[in-house]
Amino acid sequence: MTAFHLAPAVADAFPDTLIAVVTATGLRGHEPWPDTAEALGDLEQRLADGVWQPADETDPRIEAWHTAYRSFGTNPRRIRPSVDALGRRFAKKGALPRINPPVDAYNAVSVRHALPAGAFDLDRVTGDIDIRYADGTEEFTPLGEPDTIEHPKADEIIYADSTGVLTRHWNHRDAHRTRVTEDSTHVAFVLETVNASRDAHHLEAAALELQGLLTPHSEQAAVHYLGPGRPQVTA
Repeated sequence: MTAFHLAPAVADAFPDTLIAVVTATGLRGHEPWPDTAEALGDLEQRLADGVWQPADETDPRIEAWHTAYRSFGTNPRRIRPSVDALGRRFAKKGALPRINPPVDAYNAVSVRHALPAGAFDLDRVTGDIDIRYADGTEEFTPLGEPDTIEHPKADEIIYADSTGVLTRHWNHRDAHRTRVTEDSTHVAFVLETVNASRDAHHLEAAALELQGLLTPHSEQAAVHYLGPGRPQVTA
């Protein structure tokens, strides 16, 4: 079992943080996921028809993340929150990337609800996962760059296990080591807001939607909530 911990310093700095941790066990990433394919296609058709646009930095949900990034020294227009980068790419290209079904599922949910999302293959995680400020000595290998080693800036917010950094700039980019593939069977997906008093209903709807996409292709899918009032959950 892997525990997620929200560090007291992060909870104090962002007291309205709420993170949905959606866990799936017995995940079957090699089979067809028709509901996920339909969700992607529906978003792309709505964009093509001009009846919907991905949220941009003028949306309060994205704007809140820009403010959070600036607070720990990251320029959000140069290093964007994941949902902001995904939405911009989607608006420009008219299509969402197809990576593999579990990743496609959380991308669809992320862009639909304008919330950052990510995932970790828990079989590749060592120890527990802490959401904390970096001290600058940690190592990070970016997704898709297995030969690259970066060091987060001191006071940058990261997800980290006992081996190294799992995400930089809170949710800008995931690590290569814990990437989710078709072979991943035990996965934790995260959806996040730093303004739960306004956006908790968006987060809860997104978590339930993701759980619904995962359930037909896993032995069990469950939703847990992490925040200052409950700073630890077990996946």
